[in-house]
Amino acid sequence: MLSYITRRLLQSVPLLVGVSIIGFGLMHLAPGGPLAVYTLNPTITNQDIERIRLVLGLDQPVHIQYLKWAAGMFTGNWGNTFFGGRPVLDVILERMPATFLLMGSALSLAILIGVTIGILGAVRRYSVFDTLATTGAMVALSFPTFWFGLMAIYFFAVRLGWLPSGGMFELGEEGNPLDLLRHLVLPAIVLALVITAIWSRYARSSLLEVLHQDYMRTAKAKGLRPRERLLRHAMPNALKPLIALLGIELPALFSGALVTETIFGWPGMGRLFVDALNMKEYPILMGMIMFTALFVIAGNLIADVIIALLDPRVRLS
Repeated sequence: MLSYITRRLLQSVPLLVGVSIIGFGLMHLAPGGPLAVYTLNPTITNQDIERIRLVLGLDQPVHIQYLKWAAGMFTGNWGNTFFGGRPVLDVILERMPATFLLMGSALSLAILIGVTIGILGAVRRYSVFDTLATTGAMVALSFPTFWFGLMAIYFFAVRLGWLPSGGMFELGEEGNPLDLLRHLVLPAIVLALVITAIWSRYARSSLLEVLHQDYMRTAKAKGLRPRERLLRHAMPNALKPLIALLGIELPALFSGALVTETIFGWPGMGRLFVDALNMKEYPILMGMIMFTALFVIAGNLIADVIIALLDPRVRLS
């Protein structure tokens, strides 16, 4: 197991290098740049802009800029922001708790509701409930996240006034857990909708596959009751493959959080990425890209290890 983990970590190094090169190259190929905002200020001359370019190191060739940035990343220096000069890692760590709270809440809702719906749909195959669940999942997968977010704000915040339309706290209520919960409900539900649909479909398919295995027929022949067959034999084997889905869902969860945080004004890493994209804050963008890549690689590795520990049939050689 240790050799497998070591090998996977070593294999992730070329992947991280490739992600960093592609991300760095695409940002420098995009129109505009961090200096474009200064051109809108009539009091700043071309000489001032050139001095700023020299200070930020943007006068150097792209490959030199990349090598300097990569060397800093290797030593733990993620660089400083163009506007403000703050350490990039500090800026990202400030936003991390809010994003992890939103993602954790949405993922918990999605797993709890999605797996439950999938199990009931498999047990009651082709029933009215199964048909409604399948239709609902298809609808959830057919509409983009921002549409659900806008509809949630319109109905529950504007029309009904039940919940706030955005933010993390009301003014003067910072640190109030009840106020935080009220602000968390809508973005967490919106982010969980699509993930719930995916989990319900996977859980249904996995359980249906297990229910038709030979050992399930053997358990029935032994006289075990349907409930006992489901809980003792079907469920443990059907839910193990779903662990791998956790690693697969991490990129979708991050991209969904980006849209959700922007719509609801949630002060997390997703909104930070959008703001940095608008300002052409290359250091923050690269830091976010690398953080996301590391998070996804770690999530997939942890999921694979858990599967190996739970299922003795899996051999990681």
